Amino acid sequence: MKPRSLHRLLLLCALALCGVTHPVGAAGKPNVLVIAIDDLNHWVGHLGRNPQTSTPNIDRLAKMGVTFTKAYCTAPACNPSRASLMSGQRPSTTGCYLNSQNWRPGITEDKLLNSHFFRSGYQVFGAGKIYHGAGDRGGDWTDYFPGTGGPLKLHPSANDDGVGGIKFGPLANTDEEMPDYGVVSYCIEKMAGASDQPFFIACGLVKPHMPFSVPKKWFDLFPLDSIQLPPHRTDDLDDVPPAGVKMAKPEGDHAAIVNSGRWKEAVQAYLATIAFCDSQVGRLLDAWEKSPQRDNTIICLWSDHGWSLGEKSHWRKFALWEEPTRTVFIWKAPGMTSGGVCDRPVDYSSVYPTLCALTGLPQPGHLEGHDLSPLLKDPKATREVPAITTHGFQNHTVRTQDWRYIRYANGDEELYDETADPLEYTNLAGKPEHAARKAELAKWLPKTNTPDLPSGGGGEGDESKKAKRKAKKEPQ
Repeated sequence: MKPRSLHRLLLLCALALCGVTHPVGAAGKPNVLVIAIDDLNHWVGHLGRNPQTSTPNIDRLAKMGVTFTKAYCTAPACNPSRASLMSGQRPSTTGCYLNSQNWRPGITEDKLLNSHFFRSGYQVFGAGKIYHGAGDRGGDWTDYFPGTGGPLKLHPSANDDGVGGIKFGPLANTDEEMPDYGVVSYCIEKMAGASDQPFFIACGLVKPHMPFSVPKKWFDLFPLDSIQLPPHRTDDLDDVPPAGVKMAKPEGDHAAIVNSGRWKEAVQAYLATIAFCDSQVGRLLDAWEKSPQRDNTIICLWSDHGWSLGEKSHWRKFALWEEPTRTVFIWKAPGMTSGGVCDRPVDYSSVYPTLCALTGLPQPGHLEGHDLSPLLKDPKATREVPAITTHGFQNHTVRTQDWRYIRYANGDEELYDETADPLEYTNLAGKPEHAARKAELAKWLPKTNTPDLPSGGGGEGDESKKAKRKAKKEPQ
């Protein structure tokens, strides 16, 4: 046996006797920086959906990497989307469909993305919201920072804290007092730390999640009298079947907002909160650009799902149309991406296998998604697999390059021509001439539909629950 091989064997034996499970040989692997954003829809500058938004830093990253213009979540809710992305399994496989469910009965923690990198010799750091709650530290981590921040107070100029369940208003706080600021500071510190092991850092930004409340200076960037409302038709739900109308809940948040006359205020607050989020992404990117790890770090930025602000008389996520399912999705891979735009439909089942491919780690057998490396190398490459999103048991949508097909658990259907009708105003599902198209799209619907997991707090840990109880006592 060669001396080097003998030395390696003796070292492995010593590590095993000491109970150390990290494999030797991870040094030299690329680092990974995951930027996870909460409730950010496609209102970013480079996607062109909202002309008023201001996201120079997210747009900066898009110019350096590959941005996906047709990227979709696997579930339009925080808990199932994150559990799916981090496990590489679809909600229809795990049974985790809703925020109220605990994902653990459907997903073993050894299957999680951070656990896989931890076992593969990476230093694995997490901060903020990666799973559903900041206290939910699913799987293995070298260290985890849930985030801190001073008490948040509404600015004296705020009318109140919003309309019904849609919470918004400027704050009398500084950026430094926001929890996301501390999360970014922690990740910058870990990125700068020298080590023989490569790092995997997951930076979870909570904003623009409600309440749409950030320091007042961000509201001042968007004068209320200049705010444009999102596209909306009062008759938009007339051709939507009962199951879709039930998801839209037009008599809930939307009716309350319209009756209050404060629709523009809510849009202003969302734009302000996006701008604050972008500033924190900028801090992270600035630190990365100055880091000695710059040329050996993969960056993956994603938002867990989209958000509706009155389109189809719907607010929040929790539906299967374009607004609540479309997301921001950007990759920067050393030696592979140099700026590009990909308009192929993709969903977040691709994150886990792509990170494995880019880092040279083996792909676990439970993964259900497809590696995006071919599209990172050539954004114009062909891709036949559509994006699939699920909301609730047996409610699915299939999004191809040109079409969206929705089938609900009760058999109700919607079909939209996304080229001719990008705002999804006209449901074509009842047209006989589209029967063959519906049948072709239906072939992509998940074949497995696992029953709902029991409710149980969305899998949040004790720290998250304590934080929620504390938050209820503080102004929002």
